[in-house]
Amino acid sequence: MTTHDPERRRFLEGLGGLALAAWLPSIKSARDPGNLVLKPVPVSGERLPAIGMGSWITFNVPPMTDARKRRVEVLRALFDSGGHLVDSSPMYGLSESTIGYCLEQIGGRKPLFSATKVWVFTRVAGIGQMNLSAKLWGLPGFDLMQVHNMLDWEAHLPTLIEWKGEKRIRYIGITTSHGRRHDAMEEVIRTQPAFDFVQFSYSLADREVEGRLLPAAADRGKAVIINRPFRTGELFELVKGKPLPSWAGEIGCSSWSQFFLKFVISHPAVTCAIPATSRVDHMRENMQALREPLPDAAMRRRMVQYFDSVLT
Repeated sequence: MTTHDPERRRFLEGLGGLALAAWLPSIKSARDPGNLVLKPVPVSGERLPAIGMGSWITFNVPPMTDARKRRVEVLRALFDSGGHLVDSSPMYGLSESTIGYCLEQIGGRKPLFSATKVWVFTRVAGIGQMNLSAKLWGLPGFDLMQVHNMLDWEAHLPTLIEWKGEKRIRYIGITTSHGRRHDAMEEVIRTQPAFDFVQFSYSLADREVEGRLLPAAADRGKAVIINRPFRTGELFELVKGKPLPSWAGEIGCSSWSQFFLKFVISHPAVTCAIPATSRVDHMRENMQALREPLPDAAMRRRMVQYFDSVLT
């Protein structure tokens, strides 16, 4: 395999040679997928498909089971539909080892944007945990390493900066969820330039981050990953038995999942949403929301009004 991106070449050589390129392909050099929604990473200009995959609960399955084999097809469907970003964490039980198994079965399917987290106290323990994650994924390094739920981030940040300099990771991130730690997250966004990515929750039912975190991320040039775009499935219960609006087709929506996802990824500050699923059909349905058109500001207001009216 030949790479034409000098920066990418240096990254791969730093990991031990170009033979590793099959595991960490360049998103920049990937063929433009046409009408798929790609969002830029502000710090680099690299473009990512605006929908990826989370793995909390859904990929926490034991080895040597049919459930694990089915996850191979879920991940394959993500890639076949134009997705790149796969997000996990040591917090998610067996999810990282399941992802590693799936990648092996797929044959190192490209392009993969690998994102995981460090979730432990102390710098030394964090180093051990991140090395184990790489082993579980079967990768020499990660595209993105995030501090999970801001846990001991001050201790881990020097390591992450060092690893980025050594090309063991490409980007540094920090996460929160469930509406927690918004004050602390905003402070980090505004004062810590080392973080390239931030991750938090956002959905049609949880729009608080529109007021502070999303504007802060845009102002400071942070890429934004959105977790829980379906509020862990609760949004589907809220609209159960309710029809999509007659005008949903104007933005290419034929299901509530697409409606929910297009609202999230159409925010100008959002880089990628990471819904989680254990089903191939749901993955394919979700990924249809990656296709244009996206709602504009007026349509987004219309979506909010309709969703809120459904709840009353």
